[in-house]
Amino acid sequence: QVQLVESGGGVVPPGGSLRLSCVGSGFSVSNYPMGWFRQAPGKERELVASIRDIRAQINYEDSVKGRFTISRSAARNTVYLQMDSLKPEDTAMYYCKGDLWREFWGQGTQVTVSP
Repeated sequence: QVQLVESGGGVVPPGGSLRLSCVGSGFSVSNYPMGWFRQAPGKERELVASIRDIRAQINYEDSVKGRFTISRSAARNTVYLQMDSLKPEDTAMYYCKGDLWREFWGQGTQVTVSP
């Protein structure tokens, strides 16, 4: 059974850091395109960062370039999102997605950036 479980969210002040984790089960996260998305209240869900499969091509949304880093561990079957220099506008629910034969989503983890 394919499942994605996110963790690592929390409340941090502006300029702080968080590392989100997305643990996969039932498949290998290294073999499929994976992505982190976020959705703020009243806004549409948007792609934050993505990593392709074998070639591991990485893409970032413009506002997070230079601050966020996506990576994955085959040994832990986990996709990470390292978030540095956080801003209040980064506040959102963050979701992990895997593109297998169809899309699979995690339940989300809340990130709040506030003084």
